[in-house]
Amino acid sequence: MAFRLTDTAALGAAEFDTIIDVRSPSEYAEDHLPGAVSMPVLSDTERAEVGTIYTQESPFRARKIGAALVARNAARHIEDRLMDRDGGWRPLVYCWRGGQRSGSFASILAQIGWRVEVLEGGYRTWRRLVVGRLYDAPLGLRVIRLDGYTGTAKTALLAEVAALGGQVIDLEGLARHRGSILGDIGGEQPAQKGFETALVQALDALDPSRPVLVEAESARIGELRLPPALWAAMKDSPRIVVEAGVEARARYLAREYAELAADAPALTDRLNGLRAIAGHETVDGWLVMLGQGRLTDLSEALIRQHYDPAYGRLRRADEGGRVARLALETLEPEALREAAVRILGHMT
Repeated sequence: MAFRLTDTAALGAAEFDTIIDVRSPSEYAEDHLPGAVSMPVLSDTERAEVGTIYTQESPFRARKIGAALVARNAARHIEDRLMDRDGGWRPLVYCWRGGQRSGSFASILAQIGWRVEVLEGGYRTWRRLVVGRLYDAPLGLRVIRLDGYTGTAKTALLAEVAALGGQVIDLEGLARHRGSILGDIGGEQPAQKGFETALVQALDALDPSRPVLVEAESARIGELRLPPALWAAMKDSPRIVVEAGVEARARYLAREYAELAADAPALTDRLNGLRAIAGHETVDGWLVMLGQGRLTDLSEALIRQHYDPAYGRLRRADEGGRVARLALETLEPEALREAAVRILGHMT
């Protein structure tokens, strides 16, 4: 049976027990439907080999070899991962376009007696809906930006506002990037398509009648681009500006960067990458502080010598739309909880 998906939010409402992605591992890694598990019926190598045979030798021979590989891999998945499923199990299976890979696997599952459905159009259907949501139409949400210099605990404030019941989107969390020049240490960012799927999933969970708080960002977070609909909603939206002294921000950053500093070689490489901007003497000073474990001093130096000069220019170009200013003397947890209450009050 074919399952027709007309809206990204409808996927969760369908209440399948399992969503199975039978594409190759590399296709799955780039992006997949929310919650999908990978059960490839062809590995990356097998898919390439079958494709080569199809185009260079014989489509018929390629189909025979492909069918044998699909059957073998499907049997392995059933033996290793599906033997505990009862007769009422209801999976959704998809491949790239809803063709032979998903159809073959679904046919085997149906013969066993499971109530399997195949996503009509496959992953391409999902991707088309994501693009339509993020590129082709207005976002349809009232966005409020949380703004402030580096080290003003904006990400932590988003979490506190969410804990109080406010609507937030943690863009840096979805992008797996802290938003600063040091932000991508400690893990790879998702692919652009994967980021956009995660973003749509976050948007689907929101109430469009209520405002949503996001951290003020540029059009890029690390290597990822903010989709046009989101960027259009953000760039002219009202701002809540968080302010704190350099010393308080340095103490906060020192706590945040403690894990990063544990990988001293990686942090050293990133600081060395700023030599063309900050100069050799300045970077040499930072490396001395890092080597001596003086994270608070290093954080303060980065704030004064790198972050504030760089981001100050960007902030001056975006002075409009401020609806509130929060001046915080400390960025300790209790102060952030109190600030979150004030932020929530400005979102009503």
